[in-house]
This record gives sequence, structure tokens and C-alpha cells, in this order.
Amino acid sequence: MAVTKKFSSAVIREAYQAGFREFGENYVQEFAAKRPEMGDLPHARYHLIGHLQSNKARIAVTLFDVIQTVDSPKLLKRLNDVAGEQGKQLQVLLEIKLSDEASKTGARPEDIPAVLQSAARCENVRVSGLMTMPPWSEDAELSRPYFQSLAGLARQYSLPELSMGMSNDFEVAIEEGATIVRVGTALFGARPKPAATGP
Repeated sequence: MAVTKKFSSAVIREAYQAGFREFGENYVQEFAAKRPEMGDLPHARYHLIGHLQSNKARIAVTLFDVIQTVDSPKLLKRLNDVAGEQGKQLQVLLEIKLSDEASKTGARPEDIPAVLQSAARCENVRVSGLMTMPPWSEDAELSRPYFQSLAGLARQYSLPELSMGMSNDFEVAIEEGATIVRVGTALFGARPKPAATGP
């Protein structure tokens, strides 16, 4: 998956023409500005890989084909209700928090059964897998235990998709069973800096 947050719609278009079909974005509002320019890319699929607040569920369901950051029964039900209103079947992944970092979001492993029980009552949402973000490190091997843990949870709950690994550690993620790797910097270089404002 090509992660295109902070990059323009022209970059998405170039990546599509180079053969990419899966694109990851972190921010609902940012992608809302780019999405209207993507109408002529018929086979592109857009994934939300950033944290989603319930109050942005409606626009997220409109914009994205896959939401990888579901972390509670409440959010799942909200997405299901909105998808039903829009006549849409939505694919989601559960974001699992495997580290103690305060900056990370996600459900704990012990929360998975409750979310899946809620999913069983949702007609418009399909939980297809798990996603995680290990603590960032230049040493990719430090990510391996987190990827192994997520793969074990996916097997335990018979979920086929594993979204794990980014530019710095995607090779290790693939070795541990990733079906989706989220690569931005390795494809496009450093993200553009926000334009400086005047004095």
C-alpha cells in the first residue's frame, strides 16, 4: 500500500499509473480535499490508517473503502449504521495496541472478543483482519515481536488480513505474515513540510 498522507493528488495519480491500487491516508479532512480529484482512477482503493473519531464516521464511510483503525464496539456500530444509510458494505480492520506508548491508539488484545461479538451483529461492516503500529525504531528487528504477536492473534481469531510494517520495517513484517504493508517514505521520500506562514 502506498501511504500518501501529506502528498498531493498528483502524487496519488502518478503512483496509480505506476501500478499501485491501494492507498493509505491518515487524516479524514485532508483526504476529503483530495478525493474529488480521484474520480477517474476506477480501480483505486483508499484505506484510512489514522485514528478515527466517531464524529467523523459519516464522512469516513463516504471517502474510504477500508478503515483500518476500528478500536471499539461503539465505533464499529457507528460505522455499520452509517454504511447502512449509504447502502455500502465496508471492510474494516481492528487496530490493536501492543505497546505501552501513550501516543498510540487501538484496542487491547483482550478487547478483541467484544469487538468481534459486536461485528457479528453488524450487517454492513466486515472485519477482515488486524492492524498494529509497533514503537518506531531504526532497528527493524525490534518490531518483530510485535508482528509475531499480531500474527498470533489473527490466527487465534481466524482473521486473514494483517496490516503491519512501514518503510523502516516492512521486510520483517512480510517475513512474519503481513498481507498489507504501509509504505510511504520509501516510495515518495520525506513528506512535504507545511508551508511557512508570514510574520
